[in-house]
Amino acid sequence: MAYFWYKAFHLIGVVVWFAGLFYLVRLFVYHVEAQAEDEPARSILSQQYELMERRLYHIITTPGMIVTVAMAVGLLVTEPEVLKMGWLHAKLAFVAVLIGYHFYCGRLMKKLAAGECNWTSKQFRALNEGPTVLLLAIVMLAVFKNQFPTNASAWVIFGAIVAMAASIQLYARKRRLDKEKQLGEMAAE
Repeated sequence: MAYFWYKAFHLIGVVVWFAGLFYLVRLFVYHVEAQAEDEPARSILSQQYELMERRLYHIITTPGMIVTVAMAVGLLVTEPEVLKMGWLHAKLAFVAVLIGYHFYCGRLMKKLAAGECNWTSKQFRALNEGPTVLLLAIVMLAVFKNQFPTNASAWVIFGAIVAMAASIQLYARKRRLDKEKQLGEMAAE
């Protein structure tokens, strides 16, 4: 019975952790874009984003990571034989990268607050794709274990996911270019 409790809270932790990571980097995008605003909007927005980033990181994202890892340890204690399986080694490697990403985001958050971050909103948008790729790999390994699908239907699904991610990026780029064009037209008037 303990296994099911660990698994349930592990999944809840994963959802909370990823939700926090996805939103945190999106806040970084807005934070950087706020620097282009005139005063007093720039200061007001920067202070608000710093507060939102700190709260999200410390109250939601980091506890989500802790719950995820703690419950994973509980799962491994109840089923230690899975530690011998190759799929779990690969999954744990991706999780290690994700933990590094988590702490790197914490470092970027501090740099943004100190005004020492030179990243653009476009770079942050690209960084925000990292957890999506890791989530995909981790979930696929957890679900399929050693029977990872390599047939045509799996590649069609993978292609659909890539196409969806690309279309989202293209739409975001179109909106950004339309906004820049509109601002250019307003400035020319």
